[in-house]
Amino acid sequence: MKNFTSSNTILKRKSSLISIKKKISHQLVECQLEHHKYLFSLIILSLTKQQLIFTGRLKAGSLPHSLKHSRLHLLTLKSDKENMQSGRGNEVFDVIIVGGGVMGSATAYHAAKRGLRTLLLEQFDFLHHRGSSHGESRTIRATYPQHHYYPLVMESYTLWQQAQAQIGYTVYFPAHHLDIGPAQDPILRAVIDNCRRHAMPHEVLNRRQLASKFPGRIDMPDDWIGIFNRLGGIIKPTKAVAMFQSLAHKYGAVLKDKAEVIDVKKDGENGVVVFTSNGESYRGRKCVVTVGAWVNKLVKKVSGVELPIQPLETHVFYWRVKEGHEGDFAVGGDFPTFASCTGEGGIYVYGTPSLEFPGLVKVAVHGGNPVDPDKRPWGSGYRVQDLKKWIQQTFMGLVDSSEPVVKQACMYSMTPDEDFIVDFLGGEFGKDVVVGGGFSGHGFKMAPVIGRVLTELAIDGVASGVDIKPFRISRFSMNSRI
Repeated sequence: MKNFTSSNTILKRKSSLISIKKKISHQLVECQLEHHKYLFSLIILSLTKQQLIFTGRLKAGSLPHSLKHSRLHLLTLKSDKENMQSGRGNEVFDVIIVGGGVMGSATAYHAAKRGLRTLLLEQFDFLHHRGSSHGESRTIRATYPQHHYYPLVMESYTLWQQAQAQIGYTVYFPAHHLDIGPAQDPILRAVIDNCRRHAMPHEVLNRRQLASKFPGRIDMPDDWIGIFNRLGGIIKPTKAVAMFQSLAHKYGAVLKDKAEVIDVKKDGENGVVVFTSNGESYRGRKCVVTVGAWVNKLVKKVSGVELPIQPLETHVFYWRVKEGHEGDFAVGGDFPTFASCTGEGGIYVYGTPSLEFPGLVKVAVHGGNPVDPDKRPWGSGYRVQDLKKWIQQTFMGLVDSSEPVVKQACMYSMTPDEDFIVDFLGGEFGKDVVVGGGFSGHGFKMAPVIGRVLTELAIDGVASGVDIKPFRISRFSMNSRI
């Protein structure tokens, strides 16, 4: 130990220690909130020997004796973290989320934000294009014929904006919304009733009024009506999934892709064990399954329950706006997101203003062809000729309907009633496994609130502010080995 003979030197020494104390105390609080002991050990290893001893004294009440003075113990902590990420060791997660699309990623975000030890597993690469969560745009709208979607959509508007504020970039682009179709169509009549029920501002337009609002751009038959409101918008899907995954990681979640889950088993009274095709296994107190078009395959293998979810291959098309009119169809102006019923036996059309591809407007058909998600035909499209006729008649020749310029394939997971499945798997798993699936081509917009609901069901056993009765598995007649 050095011998200090000058009182001036001693004062300088005390001042230095006070500065170190403030600095280290701040760092330790941050690391314990962010990544617990792992980041804590990295900070300690980066300090000098003198600072390490001082820190040990500073935090003597919260540090194990071996951590204060043993470099070997710090390296062991790092090894434990690495084992957790690779599937080895005895780490038990609070929740394991199977499926890294938008629903699983949003669930991981909410779980990690709550401080839960969270693991997200994806069978393919993150941000892959084989499921339902990729691409350039999704519509968000509040005009549903079913009343139970309105509160979910309204909360989602808020949650989308909160999440993008945290990440620092934009995934939600506001727009107006327009629904058109036969005046006596039951879906449109239900939409109007729902608007009134929830006091949502809207306008019901005849053909002349529609032409006045969108002169020279949108037309419809005399016996049709339009429902116009300001609660539309566009979500950037791939960007949104990346946002939720980044935020989940920021809050401490472990994310692993190329980790195909092949089984889930009960772990006595302690939760579940999740097994992957590469031989790894993970223990969790709870598990959430959000594997999109693969949900029926996995759930049937795990529990014997056959969910009535049919995977469909669908296609999104982009059509060229006639030269000189590109701005009339662009986002940020008055052109809306839109949907159209065309009557009995007809198609249901939806689309968005130009955003991702300048001068191209997205117009597609809701629906598709049944497929095995592991043996997709990558077909040419669904009812494309009917769609071409709709474009020609509706956009008054300002959009070239001869052929789409861009085509993108996507997957739907359809239930018979096109309502979601958000429920406990039950059986031997009780409330330890929660299933989110069957989003039927219209769930993406509600991903932020679905992620919250799935997290709360898994951890709390109940979801606040949401009635999940319309999404229960029990509404179907199920076949099960349980």
